[in-house]
Amino acid sequence: MTSSKTPRATIVCALAALVCLAAALAVSQGVPTDQNWTNYVRIGAYGLGKVSADKIVAAATASKVSGIEVDNDIPGRYESFRDPTAKLNDIRALAENAHRANNRAFVYIAGTECITAHADQTPHSLAKEHPDWLQRKITGEPAIFGGGTAFWIAKGDEDVWISPYAAEWRKLYMERVRQIAGTGIDGIYIDIPYWMTHFEGWENSWASFDDATVTEFRRRTGLDARHDLKLGDFADANFRKWVDFRIETITDFLREIDQTAKSVNPDIKTIPEIYPGIEEESTRVGADVYSLYPVVDAIAHEYEFGGGDHMASSRTPLDWFEYQAGMHSFRAFAQGKATWILNYSWDGDRKIDAREAMQNLAMSQLMAGANFWDAPGHSMAGSNDLATRKKIFGWIAEHQATFYRPRQPIQPVGIYFSPKTRDYFAQNFISSYRGCLILLMQAHREFQVVTPRTLAEFKGEALILPDVREVSDAERGAVKILAAAGTRILVTGQNGVGLAAGANVELLPDCPCRRYQRSLDANLEKADPQQANAFLAALRHQGEIDITASPRVATSIAMVDGKPHIFLANFDGLRSGKNAVPTTQKNISLRLRSRATVRYLPFLGSTRAIRGTREGDQFVYWLPDVARGGVAWVEK
Repeated sequence: MTSSKTPRATIVCALAALVCLAAALAVSQGVPTDQNWTNYVRIGAYGLGKVSADKIVAAATASKVSGIEVDNDIPGRYESFRDPTAKLNDIRALAENAHRANNRAFVYIAGTECITAHADQTPHSLAKEHPDWLQRKITGEPAIFGGGTAFWIAKGDEDVWISPYAAEWRKLYMERVRQIAGTGIDGIYIDIPYWMTHFEGWENSWASFDDATVTEFRRRTGLDARHDLKLGDFADANFRKWVDFRIETITDFLREIDQTAKSVNPDIKTIPEIYPGIEEESTRVGADVYSLYPVVDAIAHEYEFGGGDHMASSRTPLDWFEYQAGMHSFRAFAQGKATWILNYSWDGDRKIDAREAMQNLAMSQLMAGANFWDAPGHSMAGSNDLATRKKIFGWIAEHQATFYRPRQPIQPVGIYFSPKTRDYFAQNFISSYRGCLILLMQAHREFQVVTPRTLAEFKGEALILPDVREVSDAERGAVKILAAAGTRILVTGQNGVGLAAGANVELLPDCPCRRYQRSLDANLEKADPQQANAFLAALRHQGEIDITASPRVATSIAMVDGKPHIFLANFDGLRSGKNAVPTTQKNISLRLRSRATVRYLPFLGSTRAIRGTREGDQFVYWLPDVARGGVAWVEK
């Protein structure tokens, strides 16, 4: 009779084998030792179980996919949550096939959602057997939904949302995480780890008020969530505590998933999929990407900000700039970790070529340093055009270091992202914050998103506090130290840090960034950064590289492996639902203080050298015509 416990020596050997395999795969995929495979992944998704593992890996490899996502959800389906055996075997087979092909694979699991198939025909559903696990409104209504509530819920199915404080469920959930990690899969992809506030009728519920959650909130704060706070009133200190508690809860849940998986396989990666970005929705669902980045390995952003039902084919030029602002924020929050973007390019638009929309989406993400995930419509799996995906992924593979090596600031203007101001004053803060980012992108100034985690290390000459209203003592102290050391501080809108105007501090109560954003039309035909010329002059900022380009071209500047890089994304001429081919940009120039070698890489093109001409005491480099976008860099 054999023991039910695995011998310690066997576990040690298995872990050693996984470590060796991870190292070998990294070398084969050309991943630098200071990064990991998540930084370089080119993602395609497949349905494991519907298609065999070997066929999935073969199809993925043929289309240049280097990170295979499979939908084989164990905890999000009640049947496999109870008995995961069959799915674990499929996941193990996928991992083995992927590794033989020098590829990577990660598996989808749900966060706090669970579906019971055909619940109308069985007594064994999660809600029927475990009603105490469910999230609830303050009125007691449980988070139970049926077919048609969302496109992924079939008729007759039961869809429920579970409290992270349901102890029995959480214990079993973490056991399933351990079992998945033991298959050798490279990553666990956790979707929708939210408080239920995004289905119709739940948007303003600020759930959950189930017994377990209410008990934990009382333990931490001494407050009764059902009676001691004014729901939805951000002026109420107790409601703010509830907001903070809900964000901390989801962050702690993801932290435990990560630690649990790594207790079995130290090299496994945890990647939550989060749809809220920098806006108010992150506070509402409790999944705040700023808080989550430190406790996971990467985040897949289903970032839905922008017009046209979130399709690249339907975005206006202004939508694209706001999209860039979100992605640059994510890259700052990540601090070197990977940012994946699961967004959608095209869904049957009659006047738009899907291939053009795909290229716009990929280009915009690459120029921000994010990883492109090709997906059709609102589906994770498949492609709108496999040939175009193969072309894009092949080109990315050839130039991956250019886009995915760490980007370091050179001489930036800092723009401060204040998480707590966003939590409590979302609308006012985001309009000011995003306005500053768009203004600097259109004025072609180097910028750096600064956060509470990076504030003390900021080295730029100027820092903008865009309507920052809620700061900690540590933040306030760090800003005062920067000002005393000579950093120019521009406080726009509310003066939450309480600084007095002085030699290095300028107070601008009528936020010029918000004014500038409000002046922008959807197609940016009237965009002119000179409208904010007084504000730009007040920065007293002059970068090492002077860029002349249209304000409908977004630029970002950074040091990559010791070389200044200028990333350009052209959105001129794009029209929602009508045109997805940008207007080619001519006469873009870079002006340097000394002679250098400049190289330019157009999107989906080849690198070429640019010769400069002397103009006075400077050197001017005229870039080739820029169609969709590209990157230039300076080699001394």
